[in-house]
Amino acid sequence: MRSDQFSGLMLLLLALYLGWQNRAYPVGSLQEPGPGYMPLLLAVFLGATGLLIALWGGKSKPLAAIRWSGAMRALVIMVASAVGAFALEHIGYRITVIALLIFFLGVIERRRPLPVLLVSFGFGLISFYVVGDLLHVPLPRSPWGF
Repeated sequence: MRSDQFSGLMLLLLALYLGWQNRAYPVGSLQEPGPGYMPLLLAVFLGATGLLIALWGGKSKPLAAIRWSGAMRALVIMVASAVGAFALEHIGYRITVIALLIFFLGVIERRRPLPVLLVSFGFGLISFYVVGDLLHVPLPRSPWGF
């Protein structure tokens, strides 16, 4: 099996899972779409894309020939993201985003400290203002109100 074929099949399986999970929501009609309309449409598009990638992915490297040199880095990023998802409700959106960006940019990417701090604090605070205050989307706040 080739790497592109495997990736296409994984996308197809993800689309099937999303379509299966979407069955709980009413689809509605084209004139009056329900809450399950757009997720079903996206699942169909994702499944079709995965199928096309799997069918025409015969020129990529065999899956066994691929070196997984970035596997440890990917695992660290996934664990940090999981910790961030857990911490979001406990320490709030702003602190979580700032901490994750400092970790990702400062520790994993090893960027200079000043730009890391400016980007992390700027993105954490500005994104909270835009999404939370201007768009009125309720985002978790820290126990200290920040």
